[in-house]
Amino acid sequence: MLHQILGQTKKHQTLIPLFVIIITTAVALLGIYWAGVTGAPLYVLCLALFNPDVSWDRKNNPEPWNKLGPNDQYKFYSVNVDYSKVKKEGPDF
Repeated sequence: MLHQILGQTKKHQTLIPLFVIIITTAVALLGIYWAGVTGAPLYVLCLALFNPDVSWDRKNNPEPWNKLGPNDQYKFYSVNVDYSKVKKEGPDF
């Protein structure tokens, strides 16, 4: 197939920009595909390991979300909140 493309570009020089656009688009789409293929499992792994809603040890720590303080950041990404300056608003349980 590559031999045919090179043969066509030798005969018709005006097709070179078209083939360049097609090849760069295919490379970009493959990059987006692999970013999704690797990014989705990494995000699920991050949620499974660092999210306080997930309890891997039910005997020693059945409710890990109750041990979080107001200064603990448990969100994946926080836009404008500095968790070191947050004051506690509720009672202790």
